[in-house]
Amino acid sequence: MRVFRLKLRVYYEDTDAGGIVYHARYLAFAERARTEALREAGVPHDELVTQLGLIFVVRRVEMDYLRPVRLDAEAIVETGPWALGAATVDVRQRFEVAGEDTGRLRIGLACVRLSDGRPARIPQRWREALAE
Repeated sequence: MRVFRLKLRVYYEDTDAGGIVYHARYLAFAERARTEALREAGVPHDELVTQLGLIFVVRRVEMDYLRPVRLDAEAIVETGPWALGAATVDVRQRFEVAGEDTGRLRIGLACVRLSDGRPARIPQRWREALAE
């Protein structure tokens, strides 16, 4: 999958008392960007769940906070590249404001069955979309 870029605005609800993006909000922004990247690639989460009974769950997160992001900033979350295993996906995400890196995230996802939480192979359609 090519690199996907999501633009978002930082709202008051995203910040701490000092007007800086709260550290946990980066994870929410990153998840939104991954969801939109999958949707744009034609393999939305909803189909994975409703049609196949599978879901991606987070198994590992590594985050480097490089610069603070402040209230009302326009931020870009860049998602990709994706590295595929049989039932796992590793993806890198980068945060930027005004062309400057503000954070980097490496996240490991696992594909699991909703019915029992056991690992499951990533379906071929999703593999192809993520590998492009």
